[in-house]
Amino acid sequence: MTNIDKLTRIISVTSNIVFFGGAGVSTESGIPDFRSTDGLYSQKWKYPPETILSHSFYEQHTSEFYKFYKEKMIIAGARPNKAHYKLAELEKAGKLKAVITQNIDGLHQMAGSREVLELHGSVKRNYCQKCGRLYDENFILQSPDIPKCLCGGIVKPDVVLYEEGLSGDTLSSAVYYIEHADALIIGGTSLAVYPAAGLIDYFRGEHLVVINRAPTPRDGRATLLINGSIGEIMGEVPVDPSGQ
Repeated sequence: MTNIDKLTRIISVTSNIVFFGGAGVSTESGIPDFRSTDGLYSQKWKYPPETILSHSFYEQHTSEFYKFYKEKMIIAGARPNKAHYKLAELEKAGKLKAVITQNIDGLHQMAGSREVLELHGSVKRNYCQKCGRLYDENFILQSPDIPKCLCGGIVKPDVVLYEEGLSGDTLSSAVYYIEHADALIIGGTSLAVYPAAGLIDYFRGEHLVVINRAPTPRDGRATLLINGSIGEIMGEVPVDPSGQ
């Protein structure tokens, strides 16, 4: 029995699945990750990306922040890949209860997923820090320098920067879904970013599936470990949730 067969079998016998994903889910859509050999952390900038994407840098060097953010964090024209679409199909079929993602690109929703918990926010949402008015990512891209609201306030992306805390409500919902899941599929993440990666500790279900190109700290706990592309692997799972 191949790994695809084993994964199909797990999905066919389980009706309470949760997916936990990271940057690897979106790299096949042309969105670079941060920690691969050619990721943002490996590229040369005036400041390190982790410095630019910090709350203090945003406050002290707002214009410089937006130059980087517009160029590297908003990927115009990015489209969902096989992994995104398969997860949406599984949710529609009643198998998948939630997608918990560390990504900020909004591709899960674009593919049709409804219950998406965005741990680190989304580039699709932006808000005025003065009056709360909402703006989309096109407003940010089209702003000549620092995005300003009609009221004059600065428009900030609804993404979690370094030094900022994750949403308590989002974390609570993620814990609930993982605690109650019968199967947890982890895909496209190194599980190196905390506190997000620590959510895995709440899983008490039967099937822990890890799909990733590189080793993760949870490989030893996995009931099914598949090394490879999350898009290619999920794309091979039959559309019929029964596996027939």
